[in-house]
Amino acid sequence: MSDKAKTIVTQVIRKIGVDIVRYGPASHFHSIHYLRHNARRLEHLASLRIPVAGMSILEVGAGIGDHSHYYIDRGCRITITEVRTENLQYLRKHYPSCDVQFLDMERPSDVKGSPFDVVHCYGILYHLNNPEQALSFLSKNTKKMLFLETCVSFGEDEVINLTRELQSNPTQAHSGTGCRPTRAWLYKKLQEFFEYVYLPKTQPNHEEFPLDWTAPEKHIAILQRAIFIASRKRLENPTLTPCLIIKQTRHE
Repeated sequence: MSDKAKTIVTQVIRKIGVDIVRYGPASHFHSIHYLRHNARRLEHLASLRIPVAGMSILEVGAGIGDHSHYYIDRGCRITITEVRTENLQYLRKHYPSCDVQFLDMERPSDVKGSPFDVVHCYGILYHLNNPEQALSFLSKNTKKMLFLETCVSFGEDEVINLTRELQSNPTQAHSGTGCRPTRAWLYKKLQEFFEYVYLPKTQPNHEEFPLDWTAPEKHIAILQRAIFIASRKRLENPTLTPCLIIKQTRHE
């Protein structure tokens, strides 16, 4: 195909809304869906006004580091971890000044530099088949706070809900099995590992984050997500509540 023909085809495809990205790790993580989703999650995290400047950070399941810059830009000392070889190569190339380490959250091993002031665990727990083991590991590596975001299931029962995922997709479970625990299960387990557990009173401006946990029929997205903040010390923060609230609002 000539260069002119390729240009025409590309323009036509873009007009019908298909995002074209180069082949490689970024092709999965830098779709319009992921870019928007990450933007909404990070702006919500910033809205919680939890100070992290200058702290040591452990980021688990970093993918290609789309959340890493949140801490780099705040002068943090960040250790970025990931399991997939292609993602590790990408991270080392694009974050040469950061400590990038291999970490398999299904079989977690010691992380150099642990424990860390803050552990950032966004979008990885639901890709694991043993979430209790993962929470125990995260707790052992947390000196001050854990920031946790994950897909969950509606319901009041304390259940894990294992589920199959496409192992060949680098954005899905590396083992091929993930989980969709209920908020009730997560809340109780976090209380076993941390002195204080909080939920934000708000949710990100994204349809995957429900506002009414009593009305699953109103939730139109395929996935539903929740955020927890676990801490070693009491947090005096008006954006957080220690209760497993059933209704939340969108953050401003």
